[in-house]
Amino acid sequence: MSQQHIVVIGAGIVGVSAALHLQRDGHKVTVIDERNPGEGTSKGNAAVLAVDSVSPVATPGVLWDVPKYLMDPLGPLAIRWSYLPKIAPWLLRFLAASSPKRVEEISIALAALLNRATDVHRDLAKAIGEASILRETGWLGVFESDKKFAGYQWDLDLQKRRGVAFKVMAQEEIRQFEPSLQPIFRHAVYYPQNSYVLDNFRLVRELAALFAANGGTILKEKVTGFGFGAKGPTAVKTASRSVACDGVVVAAGAWSKHLTAMLGHKVPLDTERGYHVTLPKPGRMPRMPLYSGDHSFAVTPLEVGLRFAGTVELGGLEAEPNYARAEVLMKHGRRMFGDLNEEGRSDWMGFRPSMPDSLPVISQGRRYPNTWFAYGHGHLGLTLGPITGKTIADLVAGRNPGFDISPFRIDRF
Repeated sequence: MSQQHIVVIGAGIVGVSAALHLQRDGHKVTVIDERNPGEGTSKGNAAVLAVDSVSPVATPGVLWDVPKYLMDPLGPLAIRWSYLPKIAPWLLRFLAASSPKRVEEISIALAALLNRATDVHRDLAKAIGEASILRETGWLGVFESDKKFAGYQWDLDLQKRRGVAFKVMAQEEIRQFEPSLQPIFRHAVYYPQNSYVLDNFRLVRELAALFAANGGTILKEKVTGFGFGAKGPTAVKTASRSVACDGVVVAAGAWSKHLTAMLGHKVPLDTERGYHVTLPKPGRMPRMPLYSGDHSFAVTPLEVGLRFAGTVELGGLEAEPNYARAEVLMKHGRRMFGDLNEEGRSDWMGFRPSMPDSLPVISQGRRYPNTWFAYGHGHLGLTLGPITGKTIADLVAGRNPGFDISPFRIDRF
């Protein structure tokens, strides 16, 4: 295979993973991002490899929940009224993806990626000499409400059909299994194949450092456009330079939509605004990540402290953060653990790039064959970043990635 110069736009977990795998194939690779590696959405996610997440966000019956999403700005999934006109087309596609038949198809496609995700994470962790940054502890979903747990049976049935390993625990087992929790939880589900990374931000920075040490170039600049030849883009333009190239990978997360349009495709990409709270010295630390089935957020024991992360706010890229949502996470966290030391607490908001069918775009371009696209992972950016990067390298090389990639094609809508 001849060496090409590939420009990857985006220095999050997806872009850096793609750059490393392209570099392994012998290509010259340049990464361009207006932020430093990992400083976008990769900086503040829950750090969990959620390989159990075979359920899309839109599931049967979600239509009847939309009024609730509009009325409760602090709920687990909220829609900002001011953003409703702009996101309405996305919402219609989101609702269309919630039919039982479509959910089953989406779930099968997600499982094909998720089943391969941990192996590629292990490989990259070893490559940076940090095998121990990946903690294969499993994770525990806990439920205080009988009603919420009864509603979760649908998810368990779907996971069973996809071959997800889990163990349902009775109330008396929960405290023994995770002593840090208050004795308020009546049901729990343990997922032994889930894992987490000790510091998601450090992981991306170290992967980027390995890429640079192996001869890769990282430019901290904003992409403003492209130069085109007869067969597609021949250069990536920034405010200060034009970088000649043989091909382009768009992996700019929530900022990919405009770049994709410049390369000949309209995609229904939008953003889920996610929040987190991190406590550097919480006083209590679970031995594995936890998931609140009652309030839809994750709790992760990181190097930098205890992180409460999650919830979905559909509000676009422009609106100011609503940090009352972070305070709601903290309120639920106090109920989970009792007293917590909140000294040094930090609140954060980031943009999850989300497609209405919960499937990322992992695709060669249809307009120009020397373009590839990798974004839209929603809640699974960290989980699926490395396998997505490997798959992009396979597509560039013309290799079979080993699973059906047609559900992730850019022109599926």
